[in-house]
Amino acid sequence: MRLTRSLSAVSLLVSAFLLSLLGASPAQAAGPAYVALGDSYSSGNGAGSYISSSGDCHRSNNAYPARWARANSPSSFTFAACSGAVTTTVINNQLGALNSSTGLVTITIGGNDAGFADAMTTCVTSSDSTCLNRLATARSYITNTLPSRLNAVYSAIDSRAPNARVVVLGYPHMYIEPSPWYCLGLSNTKREAINDTSDVLNSVISARAAAYGFRYGDVRPTFNNHELCSGDDWLHDLALPIWEAYHPTSTGHGSGYLPVLNAND
Repeated sequence: MRLTRSLSAVSLLVSAFLLSLLGASPAQAAGPAYVALGDSYSSGNGAGSYISSSGDCHRSNNAYPARWARANSPSSFTFAACSGAVTTTVINNQLGALNSSTGLVTITIGGNDAGFADAMTTCVTSSDSTCLNRLATARSYITNTLPSRLNAVYSAIDSRAPNARVVVLGYPHMYIEPSPWYCLGLSNTKREAINDTSDVLNSVISARAAAYGFRYGDVRPTFNNHELCSGDDWLHDLALPIWEAYHPTSTGHGSGYLPVLNAND
């Protein structure tokens, strides 16, 4: 896999050299064909300016894939990410645009497999002990079951788009720690456990991405001091419509996710 990508990089350099001989400027050359895969953290739940034709996938013009495409003018852009997607959704419904000409693939996936939305609901509506038990179940799934599901997704991407640079992005912490006294709602015990579970999820995703020679983009540093209860939140708390809750805002995509993609594309 790494050899294939090295040869691809050499090919791109040769192509750039030939374009220079022909008098073509970099501004005239189209960027790589780009396919954006994944769940609601890629489709843009919470970012507003939704693409009406995307329906319940809630794809947003403010999501990091759309922002990157506008800034880089790829030769083609397929926005396949969809709210609610799990690993099998990606494999069954989102890979159609991948081929040997695909130059860039991005993806966030795994949070829905682990039942993170249900865990958040449990923690918001139940006691500390019930919340901790639900998060323990999620961590067990992340550790024992999710790796093979991620392997299936990453293997399919690698097989269909062997020349692509693949950037796997993670998930931010949900809450600033320690949360200030005026931050009402969940206890600090719950908030810390939610963040700890996110760390386990990101660790597994990062490890499986590395096994396939993919780049991993950690968004926790860019979201640092912009989590819920920070006073400058880049995530929605409980919101209407409810499917925007606990998702990045437009600023979260533009200042939290996009710089990480730019550093790894």
